[in-house]
Amino acid sequence: MRAMVQTGFGGPEVLSLRDLPDPEPGPGEIVVEVHAAALNHLDLIQRRVGVLPGFALPHVGGMDVAGHVVAVGTDVTTVRAGQRVVVDPTVGCGGCPTCAAGHPGHCPDLRVVGGSRPGGFAEYVAVPAAVVHPVPDHVDLADAAALPTAWSVAWQAVHRVGQVKPGEWVLVHAAASAVSIAAVQLARQAGARVVGVARNEAKRTLAADLGAELVLGLDADTAPTVREHTAGGVDVVIDHVGAATWPSSLASLRTGGRLVLLGNTSGDRVELSLSEIYHRGLRLLGTGAYAPTDFAAMLDSYFTGGLRVPRAAEYPLAELPQAHARQDAGDLLGKILVRP
Repeated sequence: MRAMVQTGFGGPEVLSLRDLPDPEPGPGEIVVEVHAAALNHLDLIQRRVGVLPGFALPHVGGMDVAGHVVAVGTDVTTVRAGQRVVVDPTVGCGGCPTCAAGHPGHCPDLRVVGGSRPGGFAEYVAVPAAVVHPVPDHVDLADAAALPTAWSVAWQAVHRVGQVKPGEWVLVHAAASAVSIAAVQLARQAGARVVGVARNEAKRTLAADLGAELVLGLDADTAPTVREHTAGGVDVVIDHVGAATWPSSLASLRTGGRLVLLGNTSGDRVELSLSEIYHRGLRLLGTGAYAPTDFAAMLDSYFTGGLRVPRAAEYPLAELPQAHARQDAGDLLGKILVRP
């Protein structure tokens, strides 16, 4: 099969098209013929430094994958050949207490499809049967490929951690990023009213189109405007930006509000006033790793909820380096998809 293989660390030039043996399903595994794979920011970090445990070179990336099952291990009974599936990239050991508790994302022997085991930037990928989910016929497989990482993180932030309720106000930072595109829609689907914050007009227009009632840029007037529009502040802030948005996130919350933290792309260190937190009764909530139940619930929300995944661009597999360069450049409106 053809696959894009990472052979070093650095820019997109460390990726090259190679011919590799077709994968065979091991015990408990299936082989998926890749219809599409989506590019994530984490794919870029892996290319630069390889941060995930178990990562080794050479490596085939691609964490978000959807396609058709073409081979099934002899002991697999839950998946059949020809089935349309999307892959949950989180693979735990299955035997430790953390996995038994339903949290393989915190497994000490965690492996990630496309992160620390071969992924979807190839014609075929072998994955455990336990991590694939059927895709209904009315859903485009390319759309399904854009869901796993960004939408699972967003679903967990909105529902399991943020516990967003109908009628609440939710502020979403970087409202046109992949995670926030999902968070805006999921919060609206939950019955919340959404404030979107984004850095340019095109991104703010997209956030409004996806359901944000108020869209703003990030400046000194953001938090006062939010408090005025929402009669005292929002109930929940969803923030994966980090240091750059920290002051605005706290200042935009009403008394008793919840700040859901799920990223640090602008920096990891912030100054914190303990008295501000406890006097205002604020709750700081880290999302951690999503669970398989979160993944399944996210898919159900998308498959039945009339939601959408904007596409920024599509590239053939051989042009994955160009796709990486485009993602590196930023200012995307939606996901980049790669097709074998």
